Amino acid sequence: MEHQNKVSRMIQNIEKIIVGKREVIEQTLITLLAGGHLLLEDVPGVGKTTLAKALAQTIDCDFTRIQFTPDTLPSDVTGLSIYNMQTGKFEYSKGAIMTNIILADEINRTSPKTQASLLEAMEEKQVTVDGVTYPLSMPFMVIATQNPVDYLGTYNLPEAQLDRFMMKISIGYPSASHEQVMADRFLKKELGIKLEPVVNADTIVEMVNEVTKVKVNRDLVNYVTRFIQETRNDSNISLGASPRATLALIRASQAKAYLEEREYCIPDDILDLIVPVIGHRIILSPEARLAQTKVEKVLKNIASKLPIPVLK
Repeated sequence: MEHQNKVSRMIQNIEKIIVGKREVIEQTLITLLAGGHLLLEDVPGVGKTTLAKALAQTIDCDFTRIQFTPDTLPSDVTGLSIYNMQTGKFEYSKGAIMTNIILADEINRTSPKTQASLLEAMEEKQVTVDGVTYPLSMPFMVIATQNPVDYLGTYNLPEAQLDRFMMKISIGYPSASHEQVMADRFLKKELGIKLEPVVNADTIVEMVNEVTKVKVNRDLVNYVTRFIQETRNDSNISLGASPRATLALIRASQAKAYLEEREYCIPDDILDLIVPVIGHRIILSPEARLAQTKVEKVLKNIASKLPIPVLK
């Protein structure tokens, strides 16, 4: 299929910069093609910012980076109205959000008020400044990076903000062999090069529309809804997944099937995406946190209790 060739070229292009992280690259593309937003949480220096830049260069889209700091203002993100003395009118001065791919770097180092300035754009693909609404260009994707919350000078993202990220993933440290490859490329000055685009914005919009046509069996939909309901009833969870999580898991599963050149979803699409799509949307109970229970374990226990649909 033609789209599969495009996907393969996108992955191969990003791998020129990001070494040994095929699954992370695929999850990033799944989020993009599902029309979602991505949260990268990891320690400094593992390539979070590099991944975002590589994606933007690969799909030949406008790219803006915001380095979030405690003094970053909401108007830095959304823009503001400035009075033009010559015309006697207020004119909109674009903020960083008016782009295709926005990298919200270290988002949890800025204030909750500034974090909240992203909410409308992430959900409704528009920004409102002084009562005037401005639509965003498509495709639009927020890639936010954050250091773990126990690091000095970080703020917890509010639940409303977290729920708008389709996936939360970690890149992790490279293996010894992959780190050696990185070192070799560094010495050859092959790291940090500007990637040539392999697709453009119009192509991505077409692919996003094609993802919505991937078939999802009714039994799979029932499985997803039952799983989400269980997160709201589990004794280890004090805040279960939202209805938005249901839709995100279904759409992400469609995108995963699309990447794998299928016109329909299978149970593995859902099972493979439960943790990255649902994990950041739930809050463990105080008892579970005290017992140092992992979110991944809780979600996998719920999944193990539900019969997996058998597609006919």
